[in-house]
Amino acid sequence: MTIANILRGKGSQVVSVGPQDDAAAVARTLAQHRIGAVLVRDAQGGVLGILSERDIVRALAGQPEGIGRLQADQLMTRVLHTVSPETPITAALSMVTDRRVRHLPVLDGAGSLVGMVSIGDLVKARIAEAEQEASDLRNYVTSGG
Repeated sequence: MTIANILRGKGSQVVSVGPQDDAAAVARTLAQHRIGAVLVRDAQGGVLGILSERDIVRALAGQPEGIGRLQADQLMTRVLHTVSPETPITAALSMVTDRRVRHLPVLDGAGSLVGMVSIGDLVKARIAEAEQEASDLRNYVTSGG
């Protein structure tokens, strides 16, 4: 199973914010969509970085007087860890574990954004895959192989 399988079921919509959006607006966007991260994109749609709840918490810890007026481009993580639609789910799970990230933008062969997957999407897909494998094995054994 690949990332493309997840995107077929989930869709390719990616919530994003602009680099000048302030932290309060980003937090509202995260809450409104019930998500843990947004991409920060320029006016032409280019991906500049990713801004997660973790980034906001780290900034708040460093500036306890408040971060509401800081802009997305001041808070975002600039180094993106990405996958392609052809990436196997197991490889993506290894990536999120090894790199300690929770969201992976999905880029096609031309480098265009085609979606984003979260660790929750990956785990859900892997569980479904394992359940299907177990079912197939049970059917094989009960049918006499």
